[in-house]
Amino acid sequence: MPITEVEGRQIKLSHLDRVLWPETGTTKGELLHYYASVAEVLIPHCSGRPVSFVRTPDGVQGQRFFQKRPPAGTPDWVTTAETLRSSGELMPQVQVNDLATLMWAANLACVEIHTPQWRSAAPGTADRLVVDLDPGPGRTVIDCCEVALLLRERLAADGIETWAKTSGSKGLHLYAALSGADSREASAYARRVAQELERAHPDRVVSRMAKADRAGRVFIDWSQNSAKKTTATPYTVRARPFPTVSTPLAWSEVASAATPAELTFTLADLPPRLATHGDLLSPLLSADAAAPLP
Repeated sequence: MPITEVEGRQIKLSHLDRVLWPETGTTKGELLHYYASVAEVLIPHCSGRPVSFVRTPDGVQGQRFFQKRPPAGTPDWVTTAETLRSSGELMPQVQVNDLATLMWAANLACVEIHTPQWRSAAPGTADRLVVDLDPGPGRTVIDCCEVALLLRERLAADGIETWAKTSGSKGLHLYAALSGADSREASAYARRVAQELERAHPDRVVSRMAKADRAGRVFIDWSQNSAKKTTATPYTVRARPFPTVSTPLAWSEVASAATPAELTFTLADLPPRLATHGDLLSPLLSADAAAPLP
């Protein structure tokens, strides 16, 4: 079993030639290489937050599970923080604050990384607003783009600037930086805006959770602002049939996209894209971008 040293930490690597995505032949070694190549832009978006992983030890066509607690054998150098569960129990969770932790997690086939809209240092204090746009049957990510532009304009009217990324699955995520908000307030605000857009565009938008209502519409999922929920972290790979990535977008791309293929990015696409565009979500990390809820 090869051992590599990352930032002074020794990590035992295993099964690097194991194919995780049979459709493309993409291996675990390629997953590690991808996460190493994007670590500089990924880590700031999840640092200081409790992470949940989607693990696929035998590949994306095999068993998968959602891992919140630190796995057995977690090294003592991996940072953890305790999260208060609804039961009142304190549960430790990993923080991906450095490259060594990211490589350790990827070696465990932690394909996906999910984070809440709050930091461990201030649980329940929302420093981000997120809106998940999910296309219902008969709709695609292009329909999500049209709704995203409506949401961008609506939130701007409240002094809130937004940035977009693909979910890495079917839809889009919109983010904003918040100040002085808690998770309940953020969730209530996102719900009000979603309901407002549904009233204005009932043929295109739905804000209700019932899946039966989503056909032919874009579902605005406001609920991921709940302190108990998480969203796919920017730049995370997804455990889909292809190794797609949750990829930040320029608003010009959102406005001009004509086919879903234009907004589908795999782990092979991201390094050259970053070389050209940099981190399109970097403004989200600036304290100057944070706005209060109205």
